[in-house]
Amino acid sequence: MINLSFFPSRRLAFYMVRLFLTRSIAVLFALVLILMTLDLLGESGKILAVPGNGDAELWHYVALRIPLLISRFLPFSVLLGALIAFVALNQHSEVVAMKAAGLSAHQILAPLVVASIGIAAALFVFNETVVVKSARVVTAWSDNDYKPVPPESGVLSNVWLLDGEDLVRAGLVVGRPPTLHAERVSIYDRNAGVLQRVIQAQRATPIQGNRWLLTGVRIYDATMNMVRRVPQLEAMDGITQNQLRLAKVNPDELDYWTLKARIAELEAAGRPADEAKAGLAHKISGPLSTLLMPLLAAVAAFGLARSGQVMVRAAAGMALGFAYFVADNFSLAMGNAGAYPPLIAAWAPFLLFLLIGETVLVRTEE
Repeated sequence: MINLSFFPSRRLAFYMVRLFLTRSIAVLFALVLILMTLDLLGESGKILAVPGNGDAELWHYVALRIPLLISRFLPFSVLLGALIAFVALNQHSEVVAMKAAGLSAHQILAPLVVASIGIAAALFVFNETVVVKSARVVTAWSDNDYKPVPPESGVLSNVWLLDGEDLVRAGLVVGRPPTLHAERVSIYDRNAGVLQRVIQAQRATPIQGNRWLLTGVRIYDATMNMVRRVPQLEAMDGITQNQLRLAKVNPDELDYWTLKARIAELEAAGRPADEAKAGLAHKISGPLSTLLMPLLAAVAAFGLARSGQVMVRAAAGMALGFAYFVADNFSLAMGNAGAYPPLIAAWAPFLLFLLIGETVLVRTEE
């Protein structure tokens, strides 16, 4: 007799969720530990090369990078945790016992799906409160060659802006209007595509009339092949503070509501906003990818263990999970390039693999 209850047994549901969560957390801990060690080995030399940096800066880097690693690899850890749990259940014939008791494949998966929804909600909150801040700080710090970064809020790093034919690069853009200023500014003065001058300044401060006062200026004249230094110079005519602030909008460094407001500013300024819109939609679809992982891994749960195909099924589940991550990154890249509409770029892989997972589950159960 088939049991039509969504959760036929509270004890069984808690057992499945505990098995799933403990394996996922163990995989996540191992992945973060290994990847953080490798990352620190590659960056520790650059950090310690800066005078004044020591062990405290290394631990600060670790504290900034760990949230980014957790955010990126949590869905993958959920996939591996589900696979490990399903393989163990299959090998011990626990899945056979559940099906003999009248449970369908969807009822067996239901507790894991509910747990995945909880994980997705926790990941979204974690991304919005911790990850965006860590990403903003570590990007600015690394772009500044691990030298101290100004403590003001709203720091942007490595900002490029096209002003007519001239290219403007700011190593750091600090603060918000009207107190915004730029540091390590380079202006590539071009005429008919030919470089005429390179103006480098330690600091650029806005003055009246959308002009900027550059201090600590070094000018390289390409036509005369000479370098001269001046204490101050007025330049960057017509560039507003908002233009410089909107020149770089990275969805990974902004929370949902700030990014939504920044998109409105981009559209009001007539700037392209497809990349930001795709990133905004992906802030929802990315955490929800954890919902797919038990479904894609379920191929390892069903089928007789004595058939000798448990590991083949586990490999198939892992391949489906990898295919989703590849498709998601590819779709998001196409959205950033403007080839896909933002909503399709963010949601198409999720919906596609939801259908694939359901199809595989139904055919496997049959």
